Amino acid sequence: MRVFVSAVLFALLVAGVAHASPAADAHDADVAAVNQVVEQFKAAIIAHDGDALKKLFLQDHDSWLSVADEAMWRDIKARNPAARKVVPSTFQKFAEFVQTSPKPIEERFYRVRIETNGAVASVWFDFDFLIDGKVGNRGSESWQLVRAEDGWKISSMLYSMGR
Repeated sequence: MRVFVSAVLFALLVAGVAHASPAADAHDADVAAVNQVVEQFKAAIIAHDGDALKKLFLQDHDSWLSVADEAMWRDIKARNPAARKVVPSTFQKFAEFVQTSPKPIEERFYRVRIETNGAVASVWFDFDFLIDGKVGNRGSESWQLVRAEDGWKISSMLYSMGR
């Protein structure tokens, strides 16, 4: 009897794994596609390619926020009491900065985590933003992406500013 129960459980396990494989393969493909957006983003910054950067974003929607961490916020507030802790911007302004920066720039990503259900995705990572080889900003960054008709697009971005 024990052999029979073991055989049935093994058969169910194998059937469950076989049944789960197409979904797992689709999930892995989506994660790889979102990761490709991450790599294209990094490459566009290094290449000063604002047009390539713009193509990674959902064109008719823009949510871009930077938030000063506590240490930076104290410094900013001391210099400018009217400054805002949360600063809105746009991907277009960032692309313009990338395109016109006279110095080498790069964003390095650490501990990248991607979650997706195939229709929407989130990317979370820690980063260093380098200007002329020196860290100008570091923090954590979060993207929300959607799978549009023409592939994965960034719909919103939120990042912290720190040193």
